[in-house]
Amino acid sequence: MLPTEVSSRSSRRLILAQGAAVLGTAGLGLGLPALARAQSQRVRVGLMLPYTGTFAQLGNAIENGFRMALDEKGGKLGGRDVEFFKVDDESDPAKGVENANRLVQRDRVDVLVGTVHSGVQLGIQRVARESGVLNLIPNAGVHAATRAMCAPNVFRTSFTNSQPTLALGKPMVDRNHKRAVWITWKYAAGDEAFEGFKDGYTKAGGTIIKELGLPFPNVEFQALLTEIASLRPDAVACFFAGGGAAKFIRDYAAAGLKDRIPLYGSGFLTEGVLDAAGPAAEGIITTMHYSDSLETQRNKDFRLNYAKTFRLQPDVYAVQGYDTGLVLMAGANAVKGDLNNKQALYAAMRGVTVDSPRGKWTMSKAQNPVQDIYLRRVENKENKVIGIAAKALADSGAGCRLA
Repeated sequence: MLPTEVSSRSSRRLILAQGAAVLGTAGLGLGLPALARAQSQRVRVGLMLPYTGTFAQLGNAIENGFRMALDEKGGKLGGRDVEFFKVDDESDPAKGVENANRLVQRDRVDVLVGTVHSGVQLGIQRVARESGVLNLIPNAGVHAATRAMCAPNVFRTSFTNSQPTLALGKPMVDRNHKRAVWITWKYAAGDEAFEGFKDGYTKAGGTIIKELGLPFPNVEFQALLTEIASLRPDAVACFFAGGGAAKFIRDYAAAGLKDRIPLYGSGFLTEGVLDAAGPAAEGIITTMHYSDSLETQRNKDFRLNYAKTFRLQPDVYAVQGYDTGLVLMAGANAVKGDLNNKQALYAAMRGVTVDSPRGKWTMSKAQNPVQDIYLRRVENKENKVIGIAAKALADSGAGCRLA
């Protein structure tokens, strides 16, 4: 049986029952000292993820993976039961601080798991740094989280936005695709994915002839696809994710570009969207820290258990959620459930070697994964591994002062 879940509405009733003193914190903004938390019988875990909009399927997969990791160990953290509090962040950066404060100040969570959207993560980051609450990032790759805005209580279990694309350039040049167009949504994740691509591609000898973008989450691609056709590059590289990625793949093929100009991308282009993208996705090459086709017993067991539990096939988002659970359990078990023992808790989480479906990985000094990046090609609705684009790739952690 899965751990207890408390929705946003029911958690409000719970808070009311706890008295006016707690209610008085609900509307507070930032600028507060780190919260002193009396340890209750249960570990209070806040899930701040997108449950509606273009990233909804990502949020659900992350939650599924996280819950599965805990459920495999009896649904406990360091011997303590778990209580969940959920907030739909709507992938809206304007609500990031408010929603994070709702979980931290009102619901009094011990751990905040979130989020997907990089802009929303910046809001969580502010709240985590000022409140001292433990924050585990299961997806958002915004650089600042483990660079200039890093904090001892913030751990990422996914990637930085530039990690997958940093490994993309050399495979493209190796295939004699030396003149490329880059296209993405113009927001934090897209800009930082471009940083990685530009670095890796130009160092490998490639030339970016045009950088194209459109506002997030706009999916009207036709004018930009027409421009790509007129530029006649050797290849196109991109960053898109979720429902927008599926539409871009279909539109790219419908514009007649699929068989003329090879399409490459950060692996999020083809994660969780292959059914929606259909035959248009066939042959796309991406770089990513996971592939459903990894031929390891660890991955096979994970995929079988996930499919049995949720009647769905897992993707990288489910793996990241699962690994978030593994990292949290490693820390909680090391301190026997005493999450107030922060120094020992954080040391255990920093020192963990995660036995993940993606392959074993470790934490960098900035508390971001050091991991292999796989080269993948879509074959028969599967992201098939065709090589390793980079071994044990670490983000620079530039500007982080943790170590």
